[in-house]
Amino acid sequence: MAHEVVKPEKIAAVAAVSLEQNLVLPAVMHREGIEQYKGAEGDTITVKVPGVLPYRSYGWRNDRSASIQFDEYKERKVAVTFGDDIYSAVRLTDEQNDFDLDGWTKLMAAQTKAVGRGLERGAVNKVLNAPYEITLKLDSTKLRTSLIKARNVMDRLMVPDEQRIMLLGSDVEAALLDDDKVFGNAAQVGESDAESALRRAILADRYGFTFIKVLELPPTTAIAMVSSAFIFASGAPSVPQSVGFGAAASYEGVALRWIRDYDMEKTRDRSLVNTYPGFREVVDTLVGVDAENQAFVSNYEHFVRAFKLVLDGTEVLPDPDGDDEKATELGNITGIWAASNATASADAATVPASTEDHADGTAVVGTEGATPTNRRSKAKNEA
Repeated sequence: MAHEVVKPEKIAAVAAVSLEQNLVLPAVMHREGIEQYKGAEGDTITVKVPGVLPYRSYGWRNDRSASIQFDEYKERKVAVTFGDDIYSAVRLTDEQNDFDLDGWTKLMAAQTKAVGRGLERGAVNKVLNAPYEITLKLDSTKLRTSLIKARNVMDRLMVPDEQRIMLLGSDVEAALLDDDKVFGNAAQVGESDAESALRRAILADRYGFTFIKVLELPPTTAIAMVSSAFIFASGAPSVPQSVGFGAAASYEGVALRWIRDYDMEKTRDRSLVNTYPGFREVVDTLVGVDAENQAFVSNYEHFVRAFKLVLDGTEVLPDPDGDDEKATELGNITGIWAASNATASADAATVPASTEDHADGTAVVGTEGATPTNRRSKAKNEA
């Protein structure tokens, strides 16, 4: 009878695929490997984000007394710090190995699921603690209107043209599924024969969003985002030369290491699966238009690629009567404002997505007829 040779590289490769397919929240984030960054200072890698440039207008048939304006193009670097080691370690006796397990595949599946749960928790912690500048109310009595409003806000924030995602806590998911006006009779995507955990978590594609349930989110919370709002970086630790049985592998940007050795004093195998994860949100400089119809780049960096929604919660929007210059700048550039104290309630109908119909370029999301003082250039001029 021929000997059955277990190759660690093959099992590690299968485990990497299994790990990637067991992820939900990390799977919708922008992914980076760390192989090209090994040796970087301070346990940190940097990911480049394209710069932005304002447009300029040079008067037609002007007297040429003024020179054109030159801008400097700068790409920004987003630092992702590694500060964790997610692992699963198991001891396996000779008896278990001989009589309980049919090869190492079953154990590796359990260990990769455990590591996957650790990565999910790390991703959830990052998403929940991100510096959101906007929070919207999901009105349980007007869910469809609330989702249309969320789409309107995403348009105004001028996020990159990529897939829009809405992550759902369990109560939000239940409320949406219970409302016939939201999804109608559309079949759930997750009911197909898809293999990955992400596909099983997808409810539907509606209102410009892909709706995905994330059980680890607080029940009444939802997150609207694009995949580039967060970076998920993972790296496989090196296999020590002193270990005779081990391998590292990666799949679709998700990496892990498997090490196996034997404890002769206790006659048992030891199996370790681990990965280095890192998570980071991506902030942007924005381009606005001043009172002279000239473009300018924002003084502040803003986190606009994602915002929070809370079922029957309290909205947080830039305050037209407030003194927060960063929030005022965001409101001036995007036209997103909370209702002024002197205007109608924030539960009124939404205004059109375009601000071109407003002479001063401002608008109030969720408020009919409320027009705050034009502060479009306030932050820029006071800097």
